[in-house]
Amino acid sequence: MSTVMDIQQVLKLLPHRYPFLLIDRVLSYTPAQSLTALKNVTCNEPFFPGHFPQRPVMPGVLIVEAMAQATGLLAYAGSQAQSANPGLYYLVGIDDARFKQPVQPGDQLIIEVVLERNMRDVWKFNGTAKVDGKLAASAVILCARGKDEVD
Repeated sequence: MSTVMDIQQVLKLLPHRYPFLLIDRVLSYTPAQSLTALKNVTCNEPFFPGHFPQRPVMPGVLIVEAMAQATGLLAYAGSQAQSANPGLYYLVGIDDARFKQPVQPGDQLIIEVVLERNMRDVWKFNGTAKVDGKLAASAVILCARGKDEVD
């Protein structure tokens, strides 16, 4: 099953808001398996004036954060059917982060996350971020549901 989410559905699932919401749309997802999301990178991003004024580049940590938000969406989307209160999912680890090319204003960042496994409430995902089909960044992302957020 592949489904799409517009920004209104993304806002219902993720607790992030401007300027820290880094997902504009979900292009497709298969619950408990994978998700593909889109981030339109514009010249109006609040980080560009400081990173860097003469040649704006999206910070790598924010690319990883966009991947982490995509993993949260995948986790939330799966838990929505099971619970009225999916709780909060926290980033608990990043492994093997690699950055291959800069992301700049005008780029469309396509974020893909694949669930590798879930053990003891820790979810492990492989994530990639691409621009024009070329790999910009990749990372292994670990998330966990907050202990204080149980139903």
